[in-house]
Amino acid sequence: MAQQNNILSVSSLTKIIKEVLEENVQSFSIEGEISNFKAHYSGHWYFTLKDADAQISCTMWKGFNNYVFFKPEDGMKVIINGRLTVYPPRGTYQIDIKSMKPAGEGELQAAFERLKRKLLAEGLFDEQYKKTIPSSPSKIGVVTSIDGAAFQDLISVAKRRYPLVEIVIAPAKVQGAGAAESIVSSIKLLNQQKDIDIIIVGRGGGSIEDLWAFNEEEVARAIFASKIPVISAVGHEVDFTIADFVADLRAATPTAAMELSTPNAFELIEGLQSFIYDKYNLVEDKIHSAKNDVKGIINSYGLRMPMENLRRRSQNIDGLIYRIENQFHKNYNELKSRLKIAESKIQSNSVEKTLKKGFVLVKQQNKFVQSSEKFVGDIPFNLKFHDKEIEVTR
Repeated sequence: MAQQNNILSVSSLTKIIKEVLEENVQSFSIEGEISNFKAHYSGHWYFTLKDADAQISCTMWKGFNNYVFFKPEDGMKVIINGRLTVYPPRGTYQIDIKSMKPAGEGELQAAFERLKRKLLAEGLFDEQYKKTIPSSPSKIGVVTSIDGAAFQDLISVAKRRYPLVEIVIAPAKVQGAGAAESIVSSIKLLNQQKDIDIIIVGRGGGSIEDLWAFNEEEVARAIFASKIPVISAVGHEVDFTIADFVADLRAATPTAAMELSTPNAFELIEGLQSFIYDKYNLVEDKIHSAKNDVKGIINSYGLRMPMENLRRRSQNIDGLIYRIENQFHKNYNELKSRLKIAESKIQSNSVEKTLKKGFVLVKQQNKFVQSSEKFVGDIPFNLKFHDKEIEVTR
């Protein structure tokens, strides 16, 4: 009878094991290789963590995996922090993961190369799919963080080179957890617009972890699927991401992307002036040539006798030439007026014009101060007026 009292149910034994494990192994960090990774539709992650001699099941709930900046994949080595738990329905133990990071930059680089080979094999980098970048866009969409320096650089270059272009910003998170999804959403949003000519996707420089969102497969596929030509402008000149290979054009920096997207307004004006001058000379030459032909006909032997008829026709021709000249001068004056309006718009945005209106630029350490946060109060600075620059010392 006493022996029967010591018999446990499966549930009771499992409960004892659960209490012993979970109370004695509460928090730890381990390194291993991911295997059989599955992202459930609920948002939870399930996979196996293994090494050469053992493996263990792992679970990472949606609330925690939202903070992981990369997408795990089979074969990737990671360092996880979590606690040991027991799952009674199966009688198995597993790791309940709280945080995850790659086991060094080498793992991210390996993931980069794996995805690069995969997309290359699918043809996403092929030149035949590259769309042509318009030379004179009316509207440019920008996918980046509005808080970053890259956005300010893009706006500054656009104003300087081609102030007539319209910039449409689709703000996106460009670093950390959720950045890839944010970038994809902004690209799709701009593709819903009917009048966007070019999309610039990018951010400033950073480490491989900082730029990792642009190495995610979903970002690459969103760029490839875009109906609007996409310029990738991620990091500095030495930085390369998967987005650079898929995009229709890769720019070394965000600033270079805007320069590649916009014409130089001053070069356009010079070209227009040259075009008008050439056409004016061409028409003038044709008019003189026509006059000489008419004079030659009038003085020919066959038309010397019927002079009255000849004079009448000559007068008609003179009238026609007069109307042609009047119409030409009218067209020329209209083009000239439009040119002056364009020049006026460009000149109204110049720094000198702005300073003459009473504005002042603050320069410190040979750089213009763009905001109060960048002003250092305990060092000298210069005040630049339209006619003079004054040094202020403390």
